[in-house]
Amino acid sequence: MDDDTGTLPTKQDFSGWFNDILWRAEIMDVRYPVKGLYVWYPYGFAIRKFVYNRLRELLDRDHEETLFPLLIPEQEFMKEAEHIKGFENEVYWVTHGGTTPLDVKLALRPTSETAIYPMYALWLRSHADLPMKYYQIVNTFRYETKQTRPLIRLREITSFMESHTVHATWDEAEAQCEYELGLTKEFYDGLCIPITISKRPDWDKFPGADYTIAVDAIMPNGRTLQIGTVHHLGTHFSKTFSINFEDKNGEQQLANQTCYGISERSIAALLSLHGDDKGLVLPPAVAPVQAVIVPITIGKRHEDVLAAAKKLESDLKAAGFRVKMDTRDMRPGAKYYWWELRGVPLRLELGPRDIDNGKVMAVKRTGEKTSLELATVCDGVTRVLAEITDGIRAKAEEHTKSHLCSVDSMDALNTALNDGKVAVVHWCRERECGDAIEEKANSSILGTEVRSPYVAATDGKCIVCGKPGKATLVGRTY
Repeated sequence: MDDDTGTLPTKQDFSGWFNDILWRAEIMDVRYPVKGLYVWYPYGFAIRKFVYNRLRELLDRDHEETLFPLLIPEQEFMKEAEHIKGFENEVYWVTHGGTTPLDVKLALRPTSETAIYPMYALWLRSHADLPMKYYQIVNTFRYETKQTRPLIRLREITSFMESHTVHATWDEAEAQCEYELGLTKEFYDGLCIPITISKRPDWDKFPGADYTIAVDAIMPNGRTLQIGTVHHLGTHFSKTFSINFEDKNGEQQLANQTCYGISERSIAALLSLHGDDKGLVLPPAVAPVQAVIVPITIGKRHEDVLAAAKKLESDLKAAGFRVKMDTRDMRPGAKYYWWELRGVPLRLELGPRDIDNGKVMAVKRTGEKTSLELATVCDGVTRVLAEITDGIRAKAEEHTKSHLCSVDSMDALNTALNDGKVAVVHWCRERECGDAIEEKANSSILGTEVRSPYVAATDGKCIVCGKPGKATLVGRTY
């Protein structure tokens, strides 16, 4: 890769910072010769592994992992008119096998409903088979016509978790939606990412859903990034794909369904929200390297320091920490820069004086230093990593809180959005007023029924027409 010793743009230039950090910290290489497709560096892929392992752990409580094909026959993809209308401009089609034209065109999945649901129709027979709760983590393809951006807006989404569940009743499916929102909260809390949850307006819901509830994060520049969605599908797809079951009375019933998705946008939020002008800041739970040991080898004590550093590394690894020792022939300051750029939470500096005193200097990624006893170093590292996690979470919460505000007029809304805020307004939920808000403020209505500890979801007068309205999130989005 290119030399990474140049100056990183400050986060005030968020776009420049984000583009630079991806290659400097070895997350993704954007030079692949197809627009909208990117390559994971090993370090970035290691972050992805820890993030998605955590997601799998949460889903495996209630779901089973599976895998469906990438290719979807045209006749299956075209069955659901409202669904295909939502994706018709985004589909990649496979038309040839080698040089032979195919009898049936094959779609590269933009999402997998039309691949999965024909199989559900074969698998579901009786109420005894319910509920069915399966998920997969796969790549999906969408011919994105807007400006592409790594991790945020891509043509190949490399890491798409999609859950598809089947239930006997509408209410049971709704309970599953709430359960999955709970999983999402737990997942993002583990990444120290504050989220807002809201119900998307009908014109912005998933094609074919009864309703869509979306999860958003507020990025450093005040724009919102959708980082999760839960859709109640009702019987919309089960009618199309004949997903029926025999109930306890021997009657045939249509199943109710949900789908739920989280993509690598979760990693975009992780990197963006916590990083600073020095580079990444990774929560210890998902850091590929939780602590780096830097031996300070001076003069005759060189071998003593290396031996002590190796023992320290061995002790920490035996305790389950992800640790590396950096013995490269570089100045200590260059090593510090290298690991700070990559967001390693903790640096352990060990020199002759430290060994003599039975201590090691622990330096948090944020710069705070503390001395730890070598005799109880595992306990000390556990404590410091917990402090680091708490600090990262508190900073992200403060960022989110400071970027939310309530406004009661269109002028105030425009001012707030221009200042990089996400606004809470009152909206009557009529499409005409919604269009006026979006057009006049160059913004998007994120949703109503807002769930956030930072938002007072009170009723009030619609800022367009003055009729009774509900608290509504409005922002500028990616």
